[in-house]
Amino acid sequence: MLKETKQMKVRDKDFHYRKAIVSWHILSVVLFVFTLSVCGAMSNDENADVAQTNGAAISPTKASTSVQNSTTMNETDEHSSSFTAADCFLDVYEVCPENVDCTLLGGECIDCEFNTSCQYGSKQVAKCSPKANITCSGKRVFEREYDCRYCYQLSAWQTWCNQSIDCALNKPRSHWPARPFFVSTCWAKSEHLCMGRRCFHKQVFCNWSNGYKWSKAMLLSIFLGGFGVDRFYLGFWVEGIGKLLSFGGLGVWTLVDVILIGVGYIGPSDGSLYI
Repeated sequence: MLKETKQMKVRDKDFHYRKAIVSWHILSVVLFVFTLSVCGAMSNDENADVAQTNGAAISPTKASTSVQNSTTMNETDEHSSSFTAADCFLDVYEVCPENVDCTLLGGECIDCEFNTSCQYGSKQVAKCSPKANITCSGKRVFEREYDCRYCYQLSAWQTWCNQSIDCALNKPRSHWPARPFFVSTCWAKSEHLCMGRRCFHKQVFCNWSNGYKWSKAMLLSIFLGGFGVDRFYLGFWVEGIGKLLSFGGLGVWTLVDVILIGVGYIGPSDGSLYI
C-alpha cells in the first residue's frame, strides 16, 4: 500500500513536470509572436527615419554649386552614390555658376599654378584663372591662398565621400585588417583649394546603420532574453531558437548575452552599427 502511494506521488510529479514544460513552451511561443509583432511595428517607424538619413548619404545626386553674397560656394553631396568607387567625371559647365565674380568660383571651376615644391601644410598663394568657356565677371586672373597639400591629403570634413552599405562591420575576418573598409570616391569641397586631382579614390572604414537600436537590444536582452528575443531582434535566428528552447541556457546564456550586448560585442547580424 505504501509502495503504491509512493508510485502515485512519483507519477503526479512527472505529470506536473511535463505539464510545466509544455506550458513553458506554449508561453514562449506566444511571447515570441507578440514580440515579433511589436518589434515589426516599431521598426517600420524607424526605417522611415533611417531611410531618410541614409538616403542623404548614399543616394546618388548631381553635383551643384551655389554662390551667395556673403559666403563662398558650397557643393551639395551629389557625388555620394554607389557601393563601390564611382566615376570621377564632372561636367564643370553644368556645375559652375555663370555671371558671378571670378574670385568666387569654386576649386573645380578654376585652373591654378601651384608650387609643388612647397613644405607640407604651409600657406601658399596660387595664381588662378577660370577654366575655358566659364563666364564670370571681374578680373579673370587672381590670386588665392591655399595650404600646401594634395587633395587626397585633405581632412574628412573638407571632402565629400560616397558611403557604402555593402560591407559588414562586426563580422569576423580571417585576415588583417579586422575592421573592413571599402573604396570610396571623394571630392574636394568647392571652397578648398588643393593640388592634384580634386576627385580621388580612398579607402574608408565601413560606418553605416540599418536602424537597430542598442537601447532596444539591451532592454530585450534584460527582460525577454530568456526567450531569445534579443537574438531574434538582432537577426540571429538560430541562436534565438536555441535560447528559446533551452530557457535562455538555464539563465547562463541570458546573463552572458546581457553583458555582451551591454559592452557592444554583439551587434546586428547584417554587420551594421547601432543607432
